[in-house]
Amino acid sequence: MNYTTTSQHRTNEPAMLFAITEAATILGIGRTNVYALLKRGELRSVKIGGRRLIPRAALEAFVDELQRSS
Repeated sequence: MNYTTTSQHRTNEPAMLFAITEAATILGIGRTNVYALLKRGELRSVKIGGRRLIPRAALEAFVDELQRSS
């Protein structure tokens, strides 16, 4: 997956962590659905300070699981 985010403009490396709104955009769903996935444990996240962030690997694992179960 190739993600374009604000943080990607500061370096040539792809972003490793995404804000909830960025993760929602990448997945093509709303923020509320991202929070629901987190609450159900279907999507992993990390907390840094007061921010909840979604690792790139968690997004990829979530999409892989969706593909396996369809």
